[in-house]
Amino acid sequence: MSTAATSFPERNAAEVADLVLAPEAAAPEVLARRARQRRQMYIGQVASYSLGASVLLLYAYAGVVAMAVPSLFWLGGLLIIGTFTVLSEAGFGDRFEDHYLTVFQISAHMALQLVFLLAVPTVGVAFIAVLFLIFAFGTLRMTSSQAMLTWGLATCGLAVVFLGSDLPIGLPVRTRLERTASMLCFALVIGQCAFLGLFGATLRKILYRRSIELKAAYQRIEELAELDELTGSYNRRCIMRLLDAEIEKARQISAPCAIALIDLDWFKRINDAHGHPVGDEVLRTFAITIFANIRPVDSFGRYGGEEFLLLLPDTSGEAAQRMLERLRSIVADLDWSAFSPGMRVTISAGVVTLRETDTADTFLARADRALYSAKAQGRNRIAAS
Repeated sequence: MSTAATSFPERNAAEVADLVLAPEAAAPEVLARRARQRRQMYIGQVASYSLGASVLLLYAYAGVVAMAVPSLFWLGGLLIIGTFTVLSEAGFGDRFEDHYLTVFQISAHMALQLVFLLAVPTVGVAFIAVLFLIFAFGTLRMTSSQAMLTWGLATCGLAVVFLGSDLPIGLPVRTRLERTASMLCFALVIGQCAFLGLFGATLRKILYRRSIELKAAYQRIEELAELDELTGSYNRRCIMRLLDAEIEKARQISAPCAIALIDLDWFKRINDAHGHPVGDEVLRTFAITIFANIRPVDSFGRYGGEEFLLLLPDTSGEAAQRMLERLRSIVADLDWSAFSPGMRVTISAGVVTLRETDTADTFLARADRALYSAKAQGRNRIAAS
């Protein structure tokens, strides 16, 4: 005497979550999942109408309704389900955003309940109870406008029944069999409402879990968009943005700020002599070494090729030079022979501190001139400007 959602709530809720999170342009596999879920929903509805017809059959044995009522109710439900199944298999619903055709399904099932409410008013309360189940099912898929529309249709239908007629709507409880049938009627409605609540709760949990996963994936995408794929340091776009932010921050709090433009000496020779794969490993090792020896507040990014930019907030020129000299010594003392016997890697760097009139471009230009000076002096050294 009712309509139900699909079976196996957790699995189907997971499929609903997949569909909610799927892109607008439904891919073939998405359409296939939709069709599969609709089939499961229709199977559940058939089972629900079969249970409802069984309750009506008890009423028929008790002499409350005619023997034809259970069969007609079951066949009416099958007609509605069959119609929507045919539309589903034809892919008709996939043309619309609501591929379940929720409003039409709810309206059809609701109309069937109202017809039997008018035809068999002696058990009318049982059909009215099912209306709650139908709307509980609809709330899983309806939008607010759809809810208002179906509520209006239900109100009109109930107005016809209650105000347009004087039928004695009741629920028979005179004999033990009648009371058993009435009890089963409400037990089934309550059970199916509980099932729908479980389905909705499972869907919410899965959607919450998927939202966490999506947030983590989005954060990972953001990180990848900011990082240099080879070295794991910030890419040029990101390090330049951080440079602008550090300049602004230093001026706001009147704090010193230094930067260092670092270049791997004779890196082209390494690529030519040992190959680009070895050159890539050298860059990775260099970046890891820098990361392991700078402060958490410092920012390190690949400026281009074998050039890297190191941001040193709240650092004076003298402290910056000491830090870069320490980094230069660490890199020079590494055992690079693991990549190739006799290999030696050194760095040169230009260190500058922020001036009142500096922009990001002039700041970098001064660092570049200092780096050029370090190279001109023989490389493997730090120069300040």
